[in-house]
Parts: sequence; structure tokens; C-alpha cells
Amino acid sequence: MTNENENDHDTENNEELQGIHISGGIIGTGEDTRAGFVALIGAPNAGKSTLLNQLVGIKVSIVTHKVQTTRALIRGVAMEDKSQIIFVDTPGIFKPKRRLDRAMVDSAWGGAKDADLIAVLIDAKKGIDEEVEKILVELQNIKLPKVLILNKVDITKREKLLDLAAKANEYTRFDKTFMVSALNGSGTKDILRYFGEHVPEGPWLYPEDQASDVPLRMLAAEITREKLYLRLHQELPYISTVETDRWEEKKDGSVRIEQTIFVERDSQKSIVLGNKGQTIKAISQRAREEMEEAFETRIHLFVFVKVRENWSDDPERYRNMGLDFPR
Repeated sequence: MTNENENDHDTENNEELQGIHISGGIIGTGEDTRAGFVALIGAPNAGKSTLLNQLVGIKVSIVTHKVQTTRALIRGVAMEDKSQIIFVDTPGIFKPKRRLDRAMVDSAWGGAKDADLIAVLIDAKKGIDEEVEKILVELQNIKLPKVLILNKVDITKREKLLDLAAKANEYTRFDKTFMVSALNGSGTKDILRYFGEHVPEGPWLYPEDQASDVPLRMLAAEITREKLYLRLHQELPYISTVETDRWEEKKDGSVRIEQTIFVERDSQKSIVLGNKGQTIKAISQRAREEMEEAFETRIHLFVFVKVRENWSDDPERYRNMGLDFPR
């Protein structure tokens, strides 16, 4: 890789700070319009990110087999008639063991308490385990409208679904129960219709064509992190992260992106690099292909791997992930 002028590393474009746009649109005026925030909460791997992508209509949140893939609040904007629904994908709620865990769980509950409505997503196949039970108990202390969403109904018997809905309502009262398959989109139209009618009256909060408020710099990092996890699901601990260090728009309309994958040990760096760099090459290629599709332009992607011991205790890393640093 050729070296370029160090001053270029500070070059940024306002475009990278904007969210994802999908078509031309305008801001609602407030005449018969509605807009509000719906927090999607649940245990890790309940399917929140998959459901968010279905509701919004395009991919705005990454999805992997690893638990705790979502780390910060990801907002996806869906339109339903004259209503704008901002779905907030929160990190999975679990018993935190490390500082990063605490930051993620705090972010999830903060997102729930700041919303207009709360949607609790439960993996119907797993049912109500210890993690889900703790969430349902904690919800008793939050005085906001709540709905229950049972996911994976396509692989769950109806009798179990009905029993699960009844049991969940014994913990906290839900205004409505939905049964969906986040994977194939079954039942999602009913969710959109319901929230479209129940978010507060008022003007839209985002342009009609904006599907997310995630900065493109962060989305690019998330795309690479997804490909990293999908490639190294078993070998790599989830406590690794990706940061976009540089975003430069070229005169021909293409974008040069430089990123760093941070791991905590040399052994993890070797895993990410792979034999003769083949693993990082494959990860970068898949990430670049998805970025080009998402950003609708040619991408020049350069990914580096660095060892930074105890990076999860560095406040700057948390700011880059959109998380508050827990003391």
C-alpha cells in the first residue's frame, strides 16, 4: 500500500456524517402526521436487528450469529401512511461481566426509557429463560406503552406461542401481542400499522427518504465487523472492534476508506490475518462489496489489524462506538 500525505488523514466530507438515504423525500409538515420512537429490546440474539431491517426495508443494522453483536443504539426510520416510526435497535440485555457489557446494557435500558413505546422481542423457540425473565421484571418499573413481539413463529407450534404470550403478560401488561418471523418478514406489516397509529401526533423528525441516522463512517465500520464475525464466528471473541480512521471522497466519485480492526492479543491478530493474509483479504472483499451496494459508489477499502491490550477500558473506543464509558 502506498503512503499518502499525512494531512489527507484529516480530510472528511459532510456526506459521511449523514444517514442512509433511499429516495427523494420531504419533511412532514405536522398536518395529520405522526412521529415517534419505538425501542426494540430483548435478550441477545432475539432477532432485533433482523426485525429492524425488515421493518425499515433495507439493511441498517448488522446481523451475525454472535451474541451482543449490536453495541450501540441503531435507529431505523420506517414510513407507514402519514406516520414516521423510528425504531431503535438496542444491544441485547444480559448479565454484564465486563465494562463493555455494562456500557451495552446501560445503552439498551437508556434507549428504552427515552422512547415513546417499547417493543419487547422474545425468541419464541427459546421461550422465557432467566435473561428474558429479568427483562420482563425490570419492565414493570417503566411506565410506557409496551407491546410483545414473539419472533420465530415459523418454527414454533401455535400452542406454545399462546402459552408464551399468556406467561409474558403475567410479568407486565402488554397492550398488544404480535407473532412474527423477522427472517421472512411475516407479520411485520401488522407491526408497522399498529405503531403508525400509536406514535404521537406531530411533524416527522427525519426526511421521508432517510432510512437511518447512522453516520456512514460508523456504518462502514459495522459492515466490516459483521464480515469479521461471520468469517471467524468460532475462533474470534466478540470483544474486538472496527473503527473507520479515514473517509475520503475522490474526484471520480469513489470513496477511499481506511479502517482498523482492534484485537487484544497477538494470537487474535494472527487469526484475523490468516495464512499469508488470506482471511483479512476475504473479509475486506466482502465488506467492500456490501459497502459499494449500500453507498452506491466504488469503494477503495484498506483494513489494518492492530493489537491493543485492554482496548475495552479505553474511553475513546467507547465514544467511537457511540457508547457512554461506564466508570
